Amino acid sequence: MKNDKDQPFVDLTMADAARAFHDGSMTSTQLVSACLERIDSGKDLNAFVTVDAEGALKAAAAVDQARKMGKPMGPLSGIPIVVKDNIHSAGLRCTAGSPAFEKFVPAADAPTLRKLREAGAIVLGKTNMHELAYGATGYNGAFNTGVGRGVRNAYDQSKIAGGSSSGSAAALGARMALGALGTDTGGSMRIPPALNGVASLRPTWGRYSGLGVIPIARTRDTVGPMALNMNDVALLDGVITDDYAMPSVKLSELRLGLPAEFWENLDQDTREVAGSVVTKLTQLGVTFVDLGRTGLMELNNAVGFQAVVGESRSSMEEYLKENGHTMTIETLAKNIDSPDVKWIYENWVLPGRFPNAQGELADVAPMYEQAQKAGGGRDALRSRYVELFEQHQLDALMFPTTACVAPAADDSIYEEENFRRLIQNTEPMASAGLPGLNLPVGKGSSSGLPVGMEFDGPTNSDRRLLAIGILLESILGCISRP
Repeated sequence: MKNDKDQPFVDLTMADAARAFHDGSMTSTQLVSACLERIDSGKDLNAFVTVDAEGALKAAAAVDQARKMGKPMGPLSGIPIVVKDNIHSAGLRCTAGSPAFEKFVPAADAPTLRKLREAGAIVLGKTNMHELAYGATGYNGAFNTGVGRGVRNAYDQSKIAGGSSSGSAAALGARMALGALGTDTGGSMRIPPALNGVASLRPTWGRYSGLGVIPIARTRDTVGPMALNMNDVALLDGVITDDYAMPSVKLSELRLGLPAEFWENLDQDTREVAGSVVTKLTQLGVTFVDLGRTGLMELNNAVGFQAVVGESRSSMEEYLKENGHTMTIETLAKNIDSPDVKWIYENWVLPGRFPNAQGELADVAPMYEQAQKAGGGRDALRSRYVELFEQHQLDALMFPTTACVAPAADDSIYEEENFRRLIQNTEPMASAGLPGLNLPVGKGSSSGLPVGMEFDGPTNSDRRLLAIGILLESILGCISRP
């Protein structure tokens, strides 16, 4: 999607844009217009459900006028962003990528989006996603604007964008905006960014407000920021949390753990790029600790989907009631478009059943109780993370975000093996409620597709993780745009 005509307006950091606004070399209207042009020319990505060109241009003109008059500017004044379509945005429909919510228009912004708007951000539109956020591919047939099915990869439109924050990552990868909001339940703030060459943060669970979001599971869901670089992710996080602290991090003092099972089942491109990152950082003084097999995946397998399915129905029913929806969850399920999501609702969510240890469908309630209770499965998983961080004095665990580069966008994506390779590394920390980054680190030599590395830290280490991401990005560099 390279285009010399709009070269001055792509690959900008938010700091670059702010400087250009300040010195008069660019207006917000010019930047927003350039983004809207790229959105219009990139419809085959299926990245958007709703584009609010009129509202965005009106907001940009207001910022430009206020700047001319010398009025105080916020940290995001005039910066164009996009918002995943399960996050409430006042006056714009909020579909969660599903025909079930096709006509729902919230009256108010979600608190996370409100913070960004108050800081001056301009919303370009609402981005497409895996339907109801219940998947890792974004292969969703609803609300498509191009000829193919599902949100497509910014670097290769024959590949998926990943899910469920599909459109947010694809739009950023295609340089249609400077920042975005998404959500994450088991990997959705890391998988699409990894596949589309975008930086992101899944914050510590509970650090961001969860209000104004169409849910999957209330004790797993979180909103998160993504951008084209880690500095901008840190800025978005600071605006949302009012925490701008940036701890000092030195390469020579950095200790990163390598959990063996998170480095298995990798495709060749991912293995090569990830291995080169370890080699380069080792040469520069970073200490890597080989943790062997940690048991994290086994602990998560006993609680991950059991916890999600166990509270999916109640989470959605509470949301529908609290937000004045008159449809029942059964009506919602009948209007699901995606065959994979419809199957999950009909076989697991509505009847409250999930495969037990023997692989037989059984009542999910006892599994959920075992996962959630004090001293139960999720506590055991959290304790194991704490043990690893403390025993080895680690700043973070490091591993490839996904086991493969973006797979093909066709019906083979429904195969369980494809889903497992996408989510195998991202779900355990989500079950434990930890913070994690995706940092783009290169492109595969054979595929030319982005590869991301994930960095998971202790609870509430978000700002230190961001500082680590900023430091490593300054060394490894940002990957080139499509």
